[in-house]
Amino acid sequence: MPPAAADQQPHRCDRLDALRGAAIVWMAAFHFGFDLNHFGWIRQDFYRDPVWTWQRTAIVSLFLFCAGAGQALAVLAGQSNGRFWKRWGQVAGCALLVTAGSWFMFPNSWISFGVLHGIAAMLLLLRVGLARLPDLALLALAAAAIVLPHVVQHPVFDTRWTNWLGLVTRKPITEDYVPVLPWLGAMLLGFVSTRARPRLWQGSAPQPLAVLGRWSLSFYMVHQPVLIGALMAIQSIR
Repeated sequence: MPPAAADQQPHRCDRLDALRGAAIVWMAAFHFGFDLNHFGWIRQDFYRDPVWTWQRTAIVSLFLFCAGAGQALAVLAGQSNGRFWKRWGQVAGCALLVTAGSWFMFPNSWISFGVLHGIAAMLLLLRVGLARLPDLALLALAAAAIVLPHVVQHPVFDTRWTNWLGLVTRKPITEDYVPVLPWLGAMLLGFVSTRARPRLWQGSAPQPLAVLGRWSLSFYMVHQPVLIGALMAIQSIR
């Protein structure tokens, strides 16, 4: 990625945008299946069946890897603090909207720390300090982030006020849960790999996916209301 002035728009990378777009398509298909199950049109166990749980892990990992890669490109391009905080505010604001919407839709399992909450927290960690560390240190932190929740758990982290860290003894009852640990590991891997080899993202990519990837946050916020609304409308006339 060529350097850019601090107040300029960082160059887009079609390959990264397309990868993010592919993750969006996969996520929408996953959520469509979840919604069909919620309305009783299919019968699947989205909470324990590996067919679904492993898909969720892969989708979230892709999103966080792309978020880390995007932050690396922004740093290399000299992104200004103002532009970062504007984008961060959009992510954090959307996370609050997700919390409010999930409380309305799922009052017994509303989302207090889902994927947008996790992305906002992890981007903050990168911006305020982690991005200054050398690659080897970040790789070590990524490995520690992935391993630590499997070896360290304590009941003090089982509340909604503390489970954001990830050192829980049991998974909370919620529709989405993406704590800092272990998921910070995926974001750090995206950041390190891109900072080390930014040219890997240069080149052509499928434009429909690239365009979708550039609007990933907007798509994320509207796709579930659209899917749920459509299914409710169909159900009402059946």
